Amino acid sequence: MELGLVTASKPSANPSIHSITPSRTSISKSGVEISSVPTEGEDKTSIQSRGNGTTDVTLSRAQKVTGRIQFLALCWALFIAGWNDGTLGPLLPRVQEVYHVGFAIVSLIFVFACIGFVGGALANIYLTSRFGFGKILVVGSVCQVIAYAIQSSAPPFPVFVLAYVINGAGIAVQDAQANGFVATLKHNAEAKMGVLHAAYGLGAFAAPLVSTQFAQMPRWSFHFLVSLGLAISNTIVLIIVFKFKVQDDCLELAGEVLPEKVAGSDEGTFRKVMATRAVHLLAFFILIYVGVEVTIGGWIVTFIIDVRGGGPSSGYISSGFFGGLTVGRVALLWVNKKVGERRVLFVYSIIAIAMEFTIWFVPSLVGNAVAVSIVGVLLGPMYPIAMNQASRILPRWILTGSIGWIAGFGQAGSAVLPFMTGAIASRHGINSLQPLLVAMMALMMFLWILVPASPRRAD
Repeated sequence: MELGLVTASKPSANPSIHSITPSRTSISKSGVEISSVPTEGEDKTSIQSRGNGTTDVTLSRAQKVTGRIQFLALCWALFIAGWNDGTLGPLLPRVQEVYHVGFAIVSLIFVFACIGFVGGALANIYLTSRFGFGKILVVGSVCQVIAYAIQSSAPPFPVFVLAYVINGAGIAVQDAQANGFVATLKHNAEAKMGVLHAAYGLGAFAAPLVSTQFAQMPRWSFHFLVSLGLAISNTIVLIIVFKFKVQDDCLELAGEVLPEKVAGSDEGTFRKVMATRAVHLLAFFILIYVGVEVTIGGWIVTFIIDVRGGGPSSGYISSGFFGGLTVGRVALLWVNKKVGERRVLFVYSIIAIAMEFTIWFVPSLVGNAVAVSIVGVLLGPMYPIAMNQASRILPRWILTGSIGWIAGFGQAGSAVLPFMTGAIASRHGINSLQPLLVAMMALMMFLWILVPASPRRAD
């Protein structure tokens, strides 16, 4: 069998960035080599496809710059998501004080956020194929702008809580789109996934540093004006960088290899995602993981104040946790690679549970603060590891939709578990936080055992 001429099936509107011209191709036992000869004014791009199914792409300088800008824009979107999740912990005691509500009622914040997260996750799968990556990202960011504008005026409690539905939907679709985009990348996708979620951790680390200060001020709700400014900047960046384009067009501009389409895939994506067992196992794993993460960040300040006798500056312990989360997602990349991502997650979980027992039984304010930071370091790599596993075991044509559902549904964990904590604490006290966290971490390990280890990609 001979292959004479290969042409690009999708001509570019901007050939100076990513056009590939027709070229002669030869086949040998070792594989196929495809190289392009650029015309005058074109950047040079070469593609080598080998017999083992891998594809090596040499990117032009313009493509590399475009890819970096796109990635940084998504990191900024995840930074805002982390900022949102890190905000509430130090503000929670003040919200209870201002609105005169107990643990159970204030936990309605998490319930309404959950409604937004799940609704956004479902809508993301349905709307992406109709409106595209760039438009959905901007819609999600605008939802955050609306929510923060409402909350900054300290409205009545029902309105304040309702804003979390809008905010949750906005974060869910941005989180889903960003994870799906990075998981589709062919160049350093695993490392980039870690950095992407380190950006989330950085936002969650920075937020308590600011919200702790606002929690002690008369105009405590003005913290949401800071959040509003960040959300507006996010909207502007997403419009400028992605220009409302669909994902394939954005990937092509960065010189990425586009996934092959399966006949009828656009119509069957939703059904296929919902019918894939591994997708739901990963979604429930992420739900528990995110729940543990946000429960610690949201309730640890209340625990330290009420149980350990901490002062107003206890909000900085939440920053220590999220700071550890950020460090773990970057500093432990080499450990993940050395031990193996699937195995190392069990190691991290066991050590994290041991640290939780320390917080539970050792009545030391400083010791508890250090242990909380260590738990953050250990939990940090777990989310990107789960997303990397999804990219290994799921068919590529449903990968974006699947990761969108996993990320969006999993984000509901940031509402479900904190609400459970508040409901239990209203009856049994905030002391119940630690046994609940230990139980959830054990459940997380069990779910990870059920997640398939072997690739089942059909592309």
